[in-house]
Amino acid sequence: MSDRAIIIVGGGLAGLTAAIRVCEQGHPVKLFSYVPVKRSHSVTAQGGINASINIKGEGDSPQVHFEETIVGGDFLANQPPAKGMCDDAPNIVYMLDRMGVPFNRTPEGNLDFRGFGGTLYHRTAFAGATTGQQLLYALDEQVRRYEAQGLVEKFEYWSMQGILKDSAGRCRGITALNMPTMEVRAFQSPAVILALGGSGLVFGMSTNSMINTGSAIMRAFKAGARFGNPEFYQVHPTAIAGTDKRRLISESVRSEGGRVWTYKDGKPWYFFEELYPAYKNLVPRDIASRVIYDVVINKGLGVNGQRFVYLDVSHIDDAVLHRKLGGVLEIYEKFMGEDPYHNPMKVYPAVHYSMGGMWVDYSQMTSMPGLFAVGECDYQYHGANRLGANSLLSCIYAGRVVGKPVVEYSKEILPALAEAEVGEAVQREVSAFEEVFSSNGDENAYAIQDEMGELMDNNVTIVRDNKVLDGVASKLRDLEARLPRIGLRDKGRRMNAEAVFVRELRDRMLYAKMIVQAARLRDESRGAHYKPEFPKRDDANWLKTTLADYTPDGIKISYEPVDVSLLPLRERRYDVKH
Repeated sequence: MSDRAIIIVGGGLAGLTAAIRVCEQGHPVKLFSYVPVKRSHSVTAQGGINASINIKGEGDSPQVHFEETIVGGDFLANQPPAKGMCDDAPNIVYMLDRMGVPFNRTPEGNLDFRGFGGTLYHRTAFAGATTGQQLLYALDEQVRRYEAQGLVEKFEYWSMQGILKDSAGRCRGITALNMPTMEVRAFQSPAVILALGGSGLVFGMSTNSMINTGSAIMRAFKAGARFGNPEFYQVHPTAIAGTDKRRLISESVRSEGGRVWTYKDGKPWYFFEELYPAYKNLVPRDIASRVIYDVVINKGLGVNGQRFVYLDVSHIDDAVLHRKLGGVLEIYEKFMGEDPYHNPMKVYPAVHYSMGGMWVDYSQMTSMPGLFAVGECDYQYHGANRLGANSLLSCIYAGRVVGKPVVEYSKEILPALAEAEVGEAVQREVSAFEEVFSSNGDENAYAIQDEMGELMDNNVTIVRDNKVLDGVASKLRDLEARLPRIGLRDKGRRMNAEAVFVRELRDRMLYAKMIVQAARLRDESRGAHYKPEFPKRDDANWLKTTLADYTPDGIKISYEPVDVSLLPLRERRYDVKH
């Protein structure tokens, strides 16, 4: 395939949708994926995808969806793109239905919709509790059709290492690592779309797949692409602990009637229902996580004195649970060894989703010409807190948006980069790996990762404190100073996961420093960013997007205004109906 092919890095919902939109215009695509496309992290999404189709006649509409998205994000999202997403949502769900996604249906044969966090409407289309898998497989089938026509070339088990740029600072391709062979190659392209997903490994154990390393997004950042709102990272209120990672227990469990409780004065206390009588167990995730944290940590009311509360569906008919929640309940039973159909589940909040990401304009182009970003790795749609079931929607919508502008941008014929210049870019990556292979220090990369993850998870998630953040920044510097002393145990030259891990660890350390620096500066509480010292949203001083740039002197933080042209500011409340 020629160097005119547009490169897409990432094979989840955003990347596949972008590939479809580009191929619809007859333009070729080179699709790079860290794993086989059907194993992309989108496959793990459980609950559903939002679209205000109003099948149940509740008075829902795309305008209501838009308003709840903006309010749920605490007014930090630019409003025009968020409105575009909500307006297009019904079209997206109907498109997926035509592609063959097996959405649940009503007895009449209509699409079924469930409630979800931050809304009182039934807006979420779903395929049992494996919606992400069904969407990913449907989009993959469409991409395979273009692959058979010769328009798509897949590079699975390849990891992006860097950005190729010309003398004008335009993105002109990537360098990538073939992980089975450890070969580094350069791929020129008129434009590159990053669809990299989240970066949960920065926090150690999260609900993210272990492939969500945060590395490629930091390579783009170091190459000059601006980052937006890095301090806003969502903590999901209901997950289960494991020795390797956290596993999501979907919000759909609560939308289908699951109740969260713990013991108080010897009796069950349904605290969401008491504190938020309007939205009850479906308050937005940032609020739900803080309440559970307060109940367990501050009030000491975790079940049996431990760090969990109960999520209970034992009062719901088994047949209903199996039909609507079978996938997620199977996960709980497999990893906890208990029957969730008849026993309450033990859950606690866990790091889940990045609202922040690469800064992009309304055409999804980053601050670097020729480099686009879509999906969770862009900052565009969710502001300070994402509403449940808006993630799959934003991934697909961003992929649809980017298709036309990226092809239009690619029409300009630029001279190929000089062979020597491309060779130097490849050699830089090869030399970096050679440095890792020759390292014989006494530090263990996995131990440093564990320390960093624990540090971030314990101190930079639900509750943030400026003095604590100062301490975290200092400890991150100490951890960073140990990186040159890492010793590589596996010297193999094929499929060397440890060598890849060592290089990615340096990127994650940079990501962690950026999150902490931005969080330290924002002295207010907004969405997922909560400081008890500054408990209120401060629109006068902080209604602005955080911008992070990589400079020779380190990370530079600046700000820009938020576009609030479509919906006036208002107080965010969930104890009463709006």
